[in-house]
Amino acid sequence: MTIPRTHSTFVSPIVESRRWVQNADFPADRPLINVSQAAPIDPPPLPLRQAIARAAIDTDDSHLYGPVLGRPALRAALAGQMSDHYDAHIHSDQIAITSGCNQAFAATIAALCSDGDEIIIPTPWYFNHKMWLDMSGVAAIALSTGPDMVPDPAHAAALITKRTRAIALVSPNNPCGVEYPAPVIRAFYDLAKSNGIKLILDETYRDFDSRDGAPHDLFTSPEWDNTLIHLYSFSKAYRLTGHRVGAIATAPGLLYEMEKFLDTVTICPNQLGQIAATWGIENLSEWVAGERVEILDRRSAIADHFPVLEAQGWKLLGLGAYFAYVEHPFDMSSLDMAQRLVNEASVLMLPGTMFMPDDDPGGKRQFRIAFANIDRDGIAQLFDRLANLGF
Repeated sequence: MTIPRTHSTFVSPIVESRRWVQNADFPADRPLINVSQAAPIDPPPLPLRQAIARAAIDTDDSHLYGPVLGRPALRAALAGQMSDHYDAHIHSDQIAITSGCNQAFAATIAALCSDGDEIIIPTPWYFNHKMWLDMSGVAAIALSTGPDMVPDPAHAAALITKRTRAIALVSPNNPCGVEYPAPVIRAFYDLAKSNGIKLILDETYRDFDSRDGAPHDLFTSPEWDNTLIHLYSFSKAYRLTGHRVGAIATAPGLLYEMEKFLDTVTICPNQLGQIAATWGIENLSEWVAGERVEILDRRSAIADHFPVLEAQGWKLLGLGAYFAYVEHPFDMSSLDMAQRLVNEASVLMLPGTMFMPDDDPGGKRQFRIAFANIDRDGIAQLFDRLANLGF
């Protein structure tokens, strides 16, 4: 008897963790602090919502099927924005729009891989990437990171086999928050190119990178699109999570193959979401810059308040974009501890076991803190609760 592909992977950590709080009773003086998910909980800014409303009324084709690879206006706008950001020349035919960045990754794997192929992914990994590889019959080859949570290209080189199709990186990283240095990203690109494989680079959180300007120079490489597959999401920049709008930048020939997958799964990306993303590119650069300043301030708040936990043996392993990644000092698995935190501290955060292979003991001591939806006061309150655990 065959086993369905969905049985080959785990339940989404977001889905599983929500079950922990369904029947929990949080005291009035200790409401839940939810640092489990990075998605913005606020709606898009009012001018953007008004633009969506106008489009729903005035733009007839916003309710119809559209081009599989996205509306030409959005593809051109994103190509222009990326060209400016990376000081490069990116063309609209190198851009495809997808129904969220998860679908961008799924389309990429569908166009690259057959059963039994391999993708190298650093650990801790983004769990949805691992889940999709499992359900696609593709082996996720774990690339362990060092104490700084940055993967080593030399270690990746030793993992490449005849079945390797790509190396997949996320920077700024989810779950660790770490911003990969430009020389590291360049080294991975060169490694992929020299081995005839692809470099998948997910930069969903690039708008909240603490570094000014381009975080790497890959787009200035001749024929960059023969090696690089760049993924992006509009969900974080413009709070368009529910509209599901992501993007891919790579060679037109590879996008042609991805188009088969996208046409079969969704036919076209959400039209109103695409119109919103286009309007955002054209009108919200200053607003996004303000959002970045706020996120960077919350990042600073994590660093400012962490000494209270460090004094108890906690370690800050990674920090950036929407995430802090920490190691706890207790003699228990982070999975067990996470469930106790819900009931004993009214804190929901994801254990490192949800980002690591089962045979890697590191995850049992680690947690991801997604801080995008709590301010400085909330961060101080979170650390106060963690510092006063009765474990």
